Amino acid sequence: MSTLAKPNHIGRKISRIRELRDMKQEALAQALGTNQQAISILENSETIDDEKLAPIAKALGVTVEAIKNFSEESVFNYFNNFYDNSGSNGAFAHGPVFTFNPLDKLMESVEENKKLYERLVQAEKDKVEFLERILKDK
Repeated sequence: MSTLAKPNHIGRKISRIRELRDMKQEALAQALGTNQQAISILENSETIDDEKLAPIAKALGVTVEAIKNFSEESVFNYFNNFYDNSGSNGAFAHGPVFTFNPLDKLMESVEENKKLYERLVQAEKDKVEFLERILKDK
């Protein structure tokens, strides 16, 4: 049964928000200091006190109001509003948006590989030196 059938069923809203956040009942239970069975009972409850709802909202990373006002329709409407208005790919028409400089990341990778190579070369030199000492001692 969806949240559309019973729009004020708080337990189902909690369940859907938890699922949308890719969180299992066990994870929510751990965050609340309880067990999975308690979360199952909670998600089957039609009403929940505000004082109990506050820690649940915090564990889910939302507000109490977000839980109370949650609806499947609003979630789907939000994602469906990324319509194509540019002749290409809508909201994603201008290619990737980096929050970092890709060249800096590439250079970091090159530097890390250089350091790794230098460590490997040094390890080989150490091995050769060790083997030479063994041969001299014989």
